[in-house]
Amino acid sequence: MQICKSFSRASYISVSGGAFPPEFAAPISNLTVALGRDATFTCLVKHLGGYRVGWLKVDSKAIQAIHDHVITHNNRVSVSHSDHTMWNLHIKNVQQEDEGLYMCQINTDPMKSQTGMLSIVVPPDFISEDTSSDVMVREGGQVKLTCRARGVPPPRLSWKREDGKNIVIRKPFAGSALNQKSHVSAVSEYQGEELKLTKISRNEMGVYLCIASNGVPPAVSKRIFINVHFSPVIHVPNQLVGAPLSTDVVLECFVEASPKSINYWVKDNAMIISSQQHDVQAIMKSQFEVRMMLTIRNLQKTDVGNYKCVAKNSLGDVESSIRLYEISGPAKTQTAARPSFYDEEDEIVYGSAEMEKMENKPLSVDNTINGHHVGYPSVATPVPTVRMGKKRPAIANSKAEHHLVSNILVVFALIVHQRCQ
Repeated sequence: MQICKSFSRASYISVSGGAFPPEFAAPISNLTVALGRDATFTCLVKHLGGYRVGWLKVDSKAIQAIHDHVITHNNRVSVSHSDHTMWNLHIKNVQQEDEGLYMCQINTDPMKSQTGMLSIVVPPDFISEDTSSDVMVREGGQVKLTCRARGVPPPRLSWKREDGKNIVIRKPFAGSALNQKSHVSAVSEYQGEELKLTKISRNEMGVYLCIASNGVPPAVSKRIFINVHFSPVIHVPNQLVGAPLSTDVVLECFVEASPKSINYWVKDNAMIISSQQHDVQAIMKSQFEVRMMLTIRNLQKTDVGNYKCVAKNSLGDVESSIRLYEISGPAKTQTAARPSFYDEEDEIVYGSAEMEKMENKPLSVDNTINGHHVGYPSVATPVPTVRMGKKRPAIANSKAEHHLVSNILVVFALIVHQRCQ
């Protein structure tokens, strides 16, 4: 023991001949490190001399290292130093058990030490057994979505719609029953672990995102699909359609259904399928909307009559009728041939509206027409532009020439008769 004390006193002697005990040059900085990252404590010492620096984990009293030798069996721990003044303790791939106080000490008598805190933060992660999955609900019903996550610090949970639409929150007024009037609000983001949707409508169908964040990247999100089921509904823009023969006509029905419906056209109790005469199409407009289109090519008398668009799913079926009738097509516009001496510069162009104004006739439009026509235009289609010139050349024929010659001869005879008298 006496030998150790003599060795300690001898170590105080500096290069300049003075005696200085070892001391810390600066406090150890506390560390906050994300799980799985690396952490490094730095201990700055002056006048260390022959003394040694050691590292200790305070809560477990486990020695991590002495001077430049690692004592712990944790292979993620290492030490380094620079010029006997900067002593480093390195912890790679930090785990939750690495969190706590770490002590840097100098083996003086009494011992000198200082501590630094290692805090581990953990990015959010969902607790799958406590988090909702995809759900199906009947229109007008209610659904409760739950989302829970772990992390350090505890995550903040919020809800958004993937399509960017607002979330509709309905809360009954105080003292009213669930099916009574409620306060309705629309928010772009809803805070909390639970999202309750009541009196849900088809427009609220879609993907809802539960987002967990605590300031430690990355934030995470969970996709939950709400599938709203309802029986089919059909909307028909035009239930009465007229078109001339030998034209192409398009009939339309708009169907809303969930689950998706089976959609088809019927005429005279027979299903219509695509053929040379018919073109049947179904165009998806949204998750639950379909545009049904039936194109009838080269309309014939046998094609007129009642057509039905039908939609069926597991919750019900519906049909709607469209009556197709024949209308007379306008006569073809006749364009007169112009003689070679027609003056192009004096031409005036008249459209259909101007032509009818000149004739003091109002434009006629048949609003029941809803067709795409080839050949003769429908009554609702503007008449093609007609070209007319201001200058009209005199066009002679044989009768006119004979009449002119006769008139000249009569005048000449009268003049001769007056002179003779």
